Amino acid sequence: MPPAVRDLHTLLPVQRVIVTGGAGFIGSNFVHHLVRHTDAQVTVLDKLTYAASRASLAGLPEDRVRLVVGDIADAALVEPLVAEHDTVVHYAAESHNDNSLADPSPFVHTNIVGTFTLLEAVRKAGVRFHHVSTDEVYGDLELDDPERFHEHTPYRPSSPYSATKAGSDHLVRAWVRSFGVQATLSNCSNNYGPWQHVEKFIPRQITEILEGRRPRLYGKGENVRDWIHTEDHSSAVLAIIERGRIGETYLIGADGEKNNLEVVRMILELTGRDAGDFEHVTDRAGHDLRYAIDSTKLRTELGWRPAYADFAAGLAQTVEWYTQHRDWWAPAKHATEAAYAAKGQ
Repeated sequence: MPPAVRDLHTLLPVQRVIVTGGAGFIGSNFVHHLVRHTDAQVTVLDKLTYAASRASLAGLPEDRVRLVVGDIADAALVEPLVAEHDTVVHYAAESHNDNSLADPSPFVHTNIVGTFTLLEAVRKAGVRFHHVSTDEVYGDLELDDPERFHEHTPYRPSSPYSATKAGSDHLVRAWVRSFGVQATLSNCSNNYGPWQHVEKFIPRQITEILEGRRPRLYGKGENVRDWIHTEDHSSAVLAIIERGRIGETYLIGADGEKNNLEVVRMILELTGRDAGDFEHVTDRAGHDLRYAIDSTKLRTELGWRPAYADFAAGLAQTVEWYTQHRDWWAPAKHATEAAYAAKGQ
């Protein structure tokens, strides 16, 4: 029989934590959050693919944060590293939908094989595990549907990316039930904020404008995303790690539903441009219509609240960050736009 799974709040402060994918967008923001709000020693385990950057960790104290460059699917690296820590927070993922349509294989390797490798490592070492996932595992909602995703929404992924994330979620739940792994899960809505790669929707539009070009919008721009500032995602994940119930899933959202057209117009206005100064491009294959998160369980059970409840304020802060940090995003901009241009986007 597998070990009994705890059903009580863990109340465990992190002390020695691995953050996988901690040089990527939401992972690096979580590392910064840990440094500000805890006394934890942090090991970042990151493969340093194109979507990650050492610069995202710049300025963090060297006596508290170290970077280990490696693949989460490499058991020979992962197992001894995990054994030195008390907590693993698993952000590492291939996450760009367009790339998953062009070549799904890296998504299977990282999102499924990598998660399996980590689960085996934490199982052997008896280490606490938190798995960070996405609302895209639930598929999409109709634009006029009053429903939102919740913890019991059936899975219905629609892209290689979301399918591999769904698979990784199922692995975590199976390892909790079968082997007693001390794990929690979270599924979050679309993040925005500092250190996000320029291939993603919001930073792409901001940086296009900053370089004097017109932003581009898929289709009619009616697709709706439920936006959350990455700082709010970080605070929610930390709350789950410290107070969440083992084996439970928590959905993270900040009631930030906006369609893509609204977001582009807001960015244009924040940068002093006319709200209609954008171009329409052919819609993406399999483009999900709407995501919306019901985070009632997280708020009522753990007392979490978003600091950036006002999307407009969070977006203004994000525009300002990209305006001031051209040296961070400019090196990747040309290649990103070349790749989009090759696809007519």
